[in-house]
Amino acid sequence: MRVVLAEDSVLLREGLIRLLDASGLRVVAAVDEAEGLLRAVEEHRPELVITDVRMPPTHTDEGLRAALVLRRQHPGLAVLVLSQYVEERYAARLLATATGGVGYLLKDRVADVAEFIDALRRVAGGGTALDPEVVAQLLLRGDSDPLERLTPREHEVLKLMAEGRSNAGIGQALVLSEGAVGKHIGNIFTKLDLPPAEGDHRRVLAVLQFFKIRSMP
Repeated sequence: MRVVLAEDSVLLREGLIRLLDASGLRVVAAVDEAEGLLRAVEEHRPELVITDVRMPPTHTDEGLRAALVLRRQHPGLAVLVLSQYVEERYAARLLATATGGVGYLLKDRVADVAEFIDALRRVAGGGTALDPEVVAQLLLRGDSDPLERLTPREHEVLKLMAEGRSNAGIGQALVLSEGAVGKHIGNIFTKLDLPPAEGDHRRVLAVLQFFKIRSMP
């Protein structure tokens, strides 16, 4: 898998390059600012982009805005955004761009190499990977009618779905059988008015609806 990396911290950028190379992911370009990221994607046409939210020159949201541009210009491109802090509005803006192939993680998650690489592969495969701290903050807001239809257990299941967990992973976390997890997910789809769809499309739509609702003013 070809990866373009955008990170202005030299130490973190070099560390990520080594980590990705050791995991069998080929970093075809590594840049330190948003304009360079846009140019690198046009030149190398990677399968995955990893970018920091805050990039030069203002260190506000240049990386995120570049990611949004890339999602519009290259709909099939997978994008994982890294952030130093929980900034839920950024996660919501990114997720609103499409139905899969997106991720938003805190930089601290890189320390768990196996989990981080798993998240990358999930995003590259068209899934989602959302930081548990972001999901937890959004769940605490409790300002959405559709989500108020869910039971506490269904909220727990949806939270783990938003993190990108499989049915087996959700069952392991909540000590439930996969059959029970499947029933909870079916109830979530029904309560969120999501019609039947092929593959994992409804799972992603449920997560997107969750974030779109939570990002409303």
